[in-house]
Amino acid sequence: MDPEPLWLTLRLATLTTLILFVIALPMAYWLAYSRFKGRSVVEAIIGMPLVLPPSVLGFYLLLAFSPSRAFGQWLESTLGLRLVFSFPGLVVASIIYSLPFMIYPLQAGLQSLPASLREASYTLGKSAWTTFFKVLLPNSKSAILTALVLTFAHTVGEFGVVLMIGGNIPGVTKVASVAIYNEVEALNYDAANQYALVLFVVTFLILSIIYTINNRLLRVRHPA
Repeated sequence: MDPEPLWLTLRLATLTTLILFVIALPMAYWLAYSRFKGRSVVEAIIGMPLVLPPSVLGFYLLLAFSPSRAFGQWLESTLGLRLVFSFPGLVVASIIYSLPFMIYPLQAGLQSLPASLREASYTLGKSAWTTFFKVLLPNSKSAILTALVLTFAHTVGEFGVVLMIGGNIPGVTKVASVAIYNEVEALNYDAANQYALVLFVVTFLILSIIYTINNRLLRVRHPA
């Protein structure tokens, strides 16, 4: 078993999770506390990766990022960025595909907080920015942890989107899920099993950790 796809998967999942956390925080706050026309449309767009087949999303991203298309040409000529069959392309596609897994837990966590927390903070003269970072986020630890872990685990398990955008380039875009597919196609089930077992164990450990920490946080908030 070549460890390179596993390290590439870890790198992709880590970058995607960190970038999405920065992007999703203000978006989750906006969705949690703002009321505006077209809200349902925005939420539908964010949630589409949950129900849309990955191959469909990957296909349209492939068309959009292709150098033969207007947007892909602009990216390459203006920013010198080629997203098709490259690791940066995998990161961008993963951010789009995993967006709801980061936003929705954060949004739910913020909406579950009592309104009195924000009101008390504003009464004490704190700004919305200070209230968000000093009051709301510290009381949303469980939601933050859930969002981070779900996003990381979801990115680790990506296949259709990363295959469409990145292809199968060793050391560049060949992540673990693609490596499993290659080994199965080659009837090399032993190698496929090794990759799959590593992903299985990693996913199980991640979920075990999140449930353990969340249960502890719940006991702290609501002691028996």
